[in-house]
Amino acid sequence: MNKMLIKGGNKLNGKVRISGAKNSAVAILPATILSDTPVKINGLPNISDVHILTDLLNDVGGEATLNNNTLTLNPDGMNFNPVKKDKAQKLRASYYFMGAMLGKYKKAQIGLPGGCHLGPRPIDLHIKGFEALGAKVSETNDGDMYLHAEELRGADIYLDFASVGATINIMLAASKAKGKTVITNAAQEPEIVDVANFLMSMGADIKGAGTNTISIQGVEELKGEEHTIIPDRMEAGTYTILAAAIGEKIVIENIIPEHLEPLFAKLKEMGANLFVEEDRVTVTRTNGLKSVDVTTQVHPGFPTDLQQPFTTLLNVAEGKGTVTDTIYNERFKQIHEISKMGGDGKVKGNTVTIAGKNHLHGAKVKASDLRAGAALVIAGLIAEGVTEITGVEHIERGYSEIVEKLTTLGATIWYETQEEYRFSKPQFRKPILSNLSLVNS
Repeated sequence: MNKMLIKGGNKLNGKVRISGAKNSAVAILPATILSDTPVKINGLPNISDVHILTDLLNDVGGEATLNNNTLTLNPDGMNFNPVKKDKAQKLRASYYFMGAMLGKYKKAQIGLPGGCHLGPRPIDLHIKGFEALGAKVSETNDGDMYLHAEELRGADIYLDFASVGATINIMLAASKAKGKTVITNAAQEPEIVDVANFLMSMGADIKGAGTNTISIQGVEELKGEEHTIIPDRMEAGTYTILAAAIGEKIVIENIIPEHLEPLFAKLKEMGANLFVEEDRVTVTRTNGLKSVDVTTQVHPGFPTDLQQPFTTLLNVAEGKGTVTDTIYNERFKQIHEISKMGGDGKVKGNTVTIAGKNHLHGAKVKASDLRAGAALVIAGLIAEGVTEITGVEHIERGYSEIVEKLTTLGATIWYETQEEYRFSKPQFRKPILSNLSLVNS
């Protein structure tokens, strides 16, 4: 079992390049199933979710090869196969196999998806959309979901909530349905636009991605093309937050500034020094950040995926600040862990109130989910002494080569196994991705 150790207090300097977007990659990889010819996907992040999805593509009969940050898929041997439950339960995005396989084969079988535990995240909107397209949904004796349809026909579908997952999943299935599908109250996140652009490059007929109404005219075939994943706005946001917290001068490259406007606005309100250019942002040291209040919203509002790292920053800002999460009510598990390091946050309902100017010190803490792990990494970089983080498999689900990138910026950070920590001196250790597939994350 890996753990991450951080000796905090170093001011960070340098450049960091943002990897491809996790939330695009985990949808686009299942979407490759829809192609009738070979596909090439560039710019994939080196994270455990990508490795697991590559395995799943091979499991269902594809010939998927992951080389550095590029995946090639030959679908010639692919056919309908149940998605293996043990792997599907390792990440929530496995549910995209439902939409892709339903669109391609008019049937899909998959166990309930896993992922980070952030409170109730039902997939009823996905099922509602599939049923509107003509699919029937039942449960197998083994507890898998089984979806099948004689044919899929376009429909008008209203989402009760602007769900990213449901929007993408319906879009996948509808791409090969007969007739026109219109999704109203669709989610508008940039990753949805990225998935739509990938599908359109193969011949899909999609209009309105990035707005609250998406129309999809079904087509008979999709032919594989080469596609490059957009930069990860959550990784970019996380590095921008840590740069504001502990940086002297950090340049964050390969970003799309428009995707980060809500975060940039709040950081500027706090007094952070940001210089935004076409594809990068430079953050320089600020003396005396002031606390602010933040409320998460669906895009284009402040993203829930950045509220957890942002709470760490509020712990060292001057004054009292609050964060209200309107998306996930239970997404404050990092607060208890940061309190072990000297943080001061009080959770009531879906709001945390944080008293600022807290002196953080190293402690043993546990990452409960992906973004909570990011919050703890930032806390460890700020803190005096050594911070030991377990549960690093969650962090590695979404942050490509985080130890290498932070080391380049001047951080003292390394991986160790439990035995190494007990019997040897600290040493740099890369994450062992082959072992991550054994962890239910």
